[in-house]
Amino acid sequence: MSIFSFLFYVTLLIFIILSIFSSFIFIVNQETSAIIERMGKFHSIRYAGLNFKIPIIDNIVGKLTLKIQQFDVVVDTKTKDNVFVKIKISVQFKVIQDKVYEAFYKLDNSHTQIKSYIFDVVRAEVPKMRLDDVFERKDHIAIAVKRELEESMLDYGYSIIKALVTDIDPDEHVKQAMNQINAAERERVAAEYKAEAERIKIVAKAKAEAESKKLQGKGTADQRREIAKGILESVEFLNNVGINSQEASALIVVTQHYDTLQSIGESGNSNVILLPNYPGSASDMLNNMITSFNISNQIGENIKNNKNKKYHGNNRKD
Repeated sequence: MSIFSFLFYVTLLIFIILSIFSSFIFIVNQETSAIIERMGKFHSIRYAGLNFKIPIIDNIVGKLTLKIQQFDVVVDTKTKDNVFVKIKISVQFKVIQDKVYEAFYKLDNSHTQIKSYIFDVVRAEVPKMRLDDVFERKDHIAIAVKRELEESMLDYGYSIIKALVTDIDPDEHVKQAMNQINAAERERVAAEYKAEAERIKIVAKAKAEAESKKLQGKGTADQRREIAKGILESVEFLNNVGINSQEASALIVVTQHYDTLQSIGESGNSNVILLPNYPGSASDMLNNMITSFNISNQIGENIKNNKNKKYHGNNRKD
C-alpha cells in the first residue's frame, strides 16, 4: 500500500468519525429552545449551548425563540356614530420558558390565534364609542386587548407583554370633514380674539376721547369764568372813573370785537369770515344783546306768573 492510499483511507476514516460524532451533538442558540422527539414521541426540550442526541432515534422537530416578538394587526371596524376606521394594534409577546411544550404542541399558529382575539376584542369595544372617544380612549382599547389575550394565550404558553393602539385611520372623507371642522373652529376662535381686540381698542379710544372732551370742557369753562371775572373787573374799574355800565359794556364789546379781527388776521390757516366792521357795529351788537336779555327776562317772568296763577287756582278749587 502506497503512502497516498494510506492517507486517503485515514482521511476517509476521520471524516466518517466526525460525521458520526456530529450526528450526536447539536448547538442551540441563545434565547432559543429546541424540541426533541424520540421515535416520533416528545422526549425533551433543549436550551442554549452544546447538546447531545442519539442519531436516527432522536430528532429535532422544531425550535422556538424565547425573545419578545411583535405582531401588528390592522382591524377594520365601525364606531357608534357609523364612521368606518382602521385601527392598528401592535402586540408584544413571548414564549414562556417553562411552557415551551404548550407553545409548540397546543398552538399550531400563534399569529393567527392572536389575530383572531384582537379582531374579536376591537370589534366588540369600538362600536360602543364615538369617533372622538376612540381617539381619546385608545388606551382603554389596548388594555382590553391585553387583558383578553393574557387570559387566552396563557394556556398556550405565551405571555403578553404589551398591547398598543399605534394608529387610528378614519375614512378619507371623514378625515377631510374633521380637518374642515378644526379649521373652522380655529377661524372662529381667531375671529373672537380679533373682535375682542377691536372692542378693546374702541373702548380705549372712546375713553380717551371722553377724557379729552372732559378736559376741553373744563378748560373752556375755566376760560369763560376768567373772561367773566375780567369783564366784571373792567366794568367796575370804568364805573370808578365815571363811565356808566352801558358805556363800559359798549367799550368792552368794541375792544373784544377788534381783538377778534386782529387774531383772525394773524392766523394763516383761517377761512374768510364776514363780520360787521363799521364804527357803530359794536354799539348795535350791544343793543341787540341788551334787547335779547330784556326779552328773555320778560318771557321768564311771564312763565313764572302763569305757573303761580295756575297753582293758586288749583288751591282755591280744593
